[in-house]
Amino acid sequence: MQLRWLNLLMGVLLFNLLFSAMSYAGTVVVRQSSTPFDAFAIRDLVLQQHQWQELLRQQQQITILQSLPVGCLTVASPFNYFSCGQQFYRPYEYQNTQLFIQIDPPIIDNLPE
Repeated sequence: MQLRWLNLLMGVLLFNLLFSAMSYAGTVVVRQSSTPFDAFAIRDLVLQQHQWQELLRQQQQITILQSLPVGCLTVASPFNYFSCGQQFYRPYEYQNTQLFIQIDPPIIDNLPE
């Protein structure tokens, strides 16, 4: 009899543990309906940030600088980055600090059609 109650109690505990792990939904933001909001722009921004994070993870050796060398040029196409001779760096915000992460040479598509 006690074994049956113990099994039932363990089943209930495991169910609660599983249910609580599955019910986590992430951050929820509540806005007033009068506030202008573009959900598609937010979606695109989150997607872009996710792709940037994935590129960082895929890079085998990550070089991070706290300040750029002298003589780097700012380039705004196809995205904001810095050209320092043969090295290229992209600005990155981490814990309220500006860092520069080395990237592969950007591919520029400016061929005439």
